[in-house]
Amino acid sequence: MPSCSPTRNPFTAEETPAVAVSFEGLSKSFGDHVVLKDITFNVEPGEIFVLMGPSGSGKSVLLKHIVGLEAPTSGRVLLDGHDAADEEVRAQIRIGLVFQAGALFNSLTVYDNLALYLREHRLSTEPKIREKVMHALKILSLENTAAKFPSELSGGMKKRVAIARALVMEPQLLLYDEPTSELDPVMSATISEIIAALKDEYHVTSIVVSHDRDLARSIADRVGILMDGKLMHLGPPSTLQNPSDPRLKDFLNPKIDLKNPRFKKLET
Repeated sequence: MPSCSPTRNPFTAEETPAVAVSFEGLSKSFGDHVVLKDITFNVEPGEIFVLMGPSGSGKSVLLKHIVGLEAPTSGRVLLDGHDAADEEVRAQIRIGLVFQAGALFNSLTVYDNLALYLREHRLSTEPKIREKVMHALKILSLENTAAKFPSELSGGMKKRVAIARALVMEPQLLLYDEPTSELDPVMSATISEIIAALKDEYHVTSIVVSHDRDLARSIADRVGILMDGKLMHLGPPSTLQNPSDPRLKDFLNPKIDLKNPRFKKLET
């Protein structure tokens, strides 16, 4: 079953494997609507891979294939060389997913939000759960929020709590869906720093879906750009500076043209 070179666990400092992710000819259609078209690329163990693209280009759908929430129309996703569609494979690899809106339970405290997965699946004793929860909160400087409810938190705190909840699972692979959306520039930079710190300290593999150009340019090892369901660009952040394709150039460095506004060309 899945295996690769060992790296450190965020909680125990013991050796655990970071995960390689491979997309092999992945295509996905919903009826006549084609969302992903023959997507092929690899994410290396311990890498921060940032996936960018316009809204509706298929980024979140691609993430869902990794965790088995969507099944490919054709092609496949591999986790350390094993088919991600296989429940047994996914069960043996610890995957943390940080949702765009946080997906915290408003009726539970921060502490109970983090403890819920471990309790529901009876993965630890209550003292061990407390140790893991408080350690995850400490990593993200959130110890003082344990007794608070999500409604009492700022947007940035909610994002950090969502990351802490993923860390409680001791992940080998972390998936982030728009982690800096709806945040001010300073908090966006803070979340970017957190993602980079987790990679540097614990070598967890990270796949980040984002529109945030600053995040991609500052912390990514490589960047992929999806457009109309196709992988239009793949390379290090330096390759984003001056893309030759006019569509990529307009996406990365859009110009405001009051004489010829874009909204006049949008489909209804």
